[in-house]
Amino acid sequence: MRILPVGEHALLVEVDSGAAAGALHAELLRRRAAGTLPAVREIVPAARTVLLDGVADPPSLAAQLATWDIPPLETQAQDTVEIPVRYDGPDLADVADLWGVSRAEVAEIHCSAAFRVAFCGFAPGFAYLTGLAERYAVPRRDTPRTAVPAGSVALAGPYTGVYPRSSPGGWQLIGTTDAPLWDPHREPAALLTPGTRVRFVPRGPR
Repeated sequence: MRILPVGEHALLVEVDSGAAAGALHAELLRRRAAGTLPAVREIVPAARTVLLDGVADPPSLAAQLATWDIPPLETQAQDTVEIPVRYDGPDLADVADLWGVSRAEVAEIHCSAAFRVAFCGFAPGFAYLTGLAERYAVPRRDTPRTAVPAGSVALAGPYTGVYPRSSPGGWQLIGTTDAPLWDPHREPAALLTPGTRVRFVPRGPR
């Protein structure tokens, strides 16, 4: 673990892996809920970092963090968000070739995985989900699309993501969903927030 000051009231904690970042994020939330974490305005996980913003005494918190024994992510049953998906994406055949399976097997493999939101970014409501085995990591497309339709279920590297709105993108599109990923009138506005457990549920064509 490497702890770096960011400005006057923030810390950036660097760790070795996405799993370690997820475990640290979960431990920070647990301690905040228990009232044992010093005041922190925001806790923002990323691929291999966690940003703590709005920290009253960064040196003191940094010293505490360095002594923590952080348990691995819990695996017991938790509330899970289910996202209905039609496995009809334009890159489904390409992903099948990369995985060495049929298109139907891509859907079976994907919907059988237990996903977790590692972090959010790129666009409001866009979550980076982990859960597929390492062997199913895929490269981004050589030529990004200028417009990816909203609701596209996509793969890139070790991550699964769902585009909450139409935007450019280079991820491999394997399916579509009608789930509202971002609703400014909902609290929270994002359907998927860091730490959320997610499962994709196959649906037939519209």
